[in-house]
Formats: sequence, structure tokens, C-alpha cells
Amino acid sequence: MKMLRALPLLPLLFFLSCQDKPAKKYKPASLGAINTLAVVMDNDLWEGPVGDKVRQHFAAPVLGLTWDEPLLNLEHMPKSVFRGTTRHRRAVLFVDRDSVTGAQIQDDLYAAPQKVAVIKGTSDSALIASIDSAADRIISAIREMELKESQERFLRSLSKEKALGEDFGISLRLPSVYKVGKREENFLWIDREIQKGSMNIIIYEMPPDSFESDSTFVQDIVQMRDSIGKLYIPGPDVPGKTTYMGTEKAFAPYVFPAEVGGLKGVEVRGIWEVVNYPMAGPFLTYILNDKARDRKLVLEGFTFAPATNKRDYMFELEAILKTLKFPQPETESSAK
Repeated sequence: MKMLRALPLLPLLFFLSCQDKPAKKYKPASLGAINTLAVVMDNDLWEGPVGDKVRQHFAAPVLGLTWDEPLLNLEHMPKSVFRGTTRHRRAVLFVDRDSVTGAQIQDDLYAAPQKVAVIKGTSDSALIASIDSAADRIISAIREMELKESQERFLRSLSKEKALGEDFGISLRLPSVYKVGKREENFLWIDREIQKGSMNIIIYEMPPDSFESDSTFVQDIVQMRDSIGKLYIPGPDVPGKTTYMGTEKAFAPYVFPAEVGGLKGVEVRGIWEVVNYPMAGPFLTYILNDKARDRKLVLEGFTFAPATNKRDYMFELEAILKTLKFPQPETESSAK
């Protein structure tokens, strides 16, 4: 009888215990192409100075490409359209007049992963000022999300290539479409075919005391790339001429501080060219101080794709290079 009297309490106890733990709200998967931003704002704002300011920042040309391509593809829509599955766009910029002025970024508001940047202002001039002050922070957050999204997509089909670990003690989250094209002492070239060319990754080491002079730093980087290109990356056969991949001399490369895989160093963006032959394209190089292994580790991605937009190709290469890790070598016992 005591057992029977206790039974009606069980559903109530179960209900109360569930109430103690707030249910995790389900968020649908976000939608949208990589590097695409949904801009939600009224037509009069989009077509005026506020819209111009949005385009100035969010569609600014990407550095280091052979021609101008925007940081983000902008897809404008008025507020009335921003409903239903349209709210599931991965990157959203909401701009509107309001009684307050300011900017903020919200994560996973309608879907996941998602960045929703909200910029408000009491007037057009206030909106423009808010865009100027917040744009870099918003772009950085969106780029970080898009890199992670790209890296997650790589997991669908990963390469099982072991050369990276065997030759340099590193790993990259490398899609299986990339294959080793050249493997020599202190040089590894991995590439994939694309519709009009190829996407390429090269890895090599430099002595730890390389680039010690600040006054010749950029010049030394160019000299390094040119010497590696001459040794390992030949161009087309041209009678009476030596062709190889070098660095475009008309444009000095851009150099920024960087940290990849826990190593500090620099990021270099510029244009490669084939010496003595009319061929060129963008490159992205990381030169990393690997003190634990007494070396400078060089990772580079470059694209050959004549008459084709290259922003998304270079973005994929950047996403791959930024998955750099240093896996622990297997011990004898673990190998067994």
C-alpha cells in the first residue's frame, strides 16, 4: 500500500526535476555561401550614404589578389523580407534608425553557427559613425566564423596523406582532393586541380636565425620565395630562358603579425609571377617561429587560375593552413 501511495508522486517529481534544468533551445543549421553577408536595411538607407558606407567597409577589396574582389558578397534585403528561413543566414548585418546609437554582435540568434551584427543610430550621420567604428570588429568576427565553417566542412572527406607528419612533424586538416605533387628534402608540394588551374600548398623550413634584420625584412622574404621557386617550382618550357615562380616585383607584399598553430610569426600576402613568362596569381605565406624545433616553419598557399576570381580559393587555403597542429609522435607502446 505504501508503494501504491507513492506512485502518483513520480510524475510530479519527474516534472519538477525537468523544470530545474532549462531545456536547450534547438537552433536550425545556418544557411548561406561562404563569405556572403545578408544586409538587412530599408531601401532608402541602402541606396544612400549609409549604404555606401556599408559597401565601403564590407565589400572593400581583398588584399593581395590580382584584381579587386570584395571581402564579402553583400545581399541586401529590406526588413520585411527578413523572416522565416531567411533569418537562418549565417552572416547578417542589420542596420536601422533608432532612438539609440550603437553596435553589437550576437551569436546564434536564429540559427547556428551565426553572427548577427546590429548597428543602430538616431540619424544617418550617427549610423555612418557607428559603421566606421564597428566595421573592423564585425568583419573580423565574420571571417573567424567563416574560417571555422570551412574547416568543419573539410571533415567530410579528409586526406590520409602522411608526408606532412613524416617530413615536418605537422598535421593539417587537408581535404582528400589535395594530393602530394612533389616531395623532396625540406620541401613538400601538395595541390588540387580546379576548373581552370590548381590550388597549391608548399611547406619547407628555414634556419631559426633567418630574417634577423628589420630593415631588409620584406626584401629577405622576397629573396627566400624566389630562391625556393627557382629550386622547386619551374615554369613552362621556354627555349633559351629559365622560368620559375618568383615574387611580383612591381608590388611589395603585405606583411602582418600572425599566430598559427600556437606559433607566432608573420602573414605575407602578395602576387607571385613566373619569371620570364606571363603568368601570375596570389599567394599567402606564414613564416612561423618554431623555437621548440629550432627552425622557422614556412607554410604557403597559392592559386593558379587564369581569368577567374580567386578570393574563395585563397580563403580555402587560409582555412587549411590555419588548422596547423603538431601531433605527438606515437610511442613504441602506443604503436603496438
